[in-house]
Amino acid sequence: QGADRKVFHPFSICSLSFIIGANASALEKEIGPEQFPVNEHYFGLVNFGNTCYCNSVLQALYFCRPFRDKVLAYKSQPRKKENLLTCLADLFHSIATQKKKVGVIPPKKFITRLRKENELFDNYMQQDAHEFLNYLLNTIADILQEERKQEKQNGRLPNGNIDNENNSPPDPTWVHEIFQGTLTNETRCLTCETVRKSFWSILGKCPIEFLSV
Repeated sequence: QGADRKVFHPFSICSLSFIIGANASALEKEIGPEQFPVNEHYFGLVNFGNTCYCNSVLQALYFCRPFRDKVLAYKSQPRKKENLLTCLADLFHSIATQKKKVGVIPPKKFITRLRKENELFDNYMQQDAHEFLNYLLNTIADILQEERKQEKQNGRLPNGNIDNENNSPPDPTWVHEIFQGTLTNETRCLTCETVRKSFWSILGKCPIEFLSV
């Protein structure tokens, strides 16, 4: 019986991408290119050992059109050093400029950078997708705010009064414009009818503030 056993060798990422890409090409041909929206691409992301939590968030963000447009616009701007946002912009640009409508792309550069910047994700364990989403959005917002601060200090932006900048909160970014909101929690006492409300940002790192009515 041992001679009859079949030995299956695991696919490499390259061979797996080739197989999925070939199937995607057949699918695109079968469906017909006219069935796809203009300038839209549907690409899967290769899983690098339980990175589905990351891939699912990246897929959702890519199809959030306002966010995608901002990331692609960031790609066209000159940047000096690599960070998580530049890697995300490279990934989105790679998807958006594909000749095929469907296929698969390995987000290796983004995953490598993510694991380098945050040890929580530097492993092959499954992670919480919502926790990753919060980390990614806050990190991007921090990058944009820091770059804007540097531009003001270098005199590249108008009204760059450094003396007033130190005590003022950071300017909101396009991440805040797209995703930020206020979460309200209300508690009412059944005896005295006192209402206790708490408000906090669902994007930023703002402390909870309580208000009794």
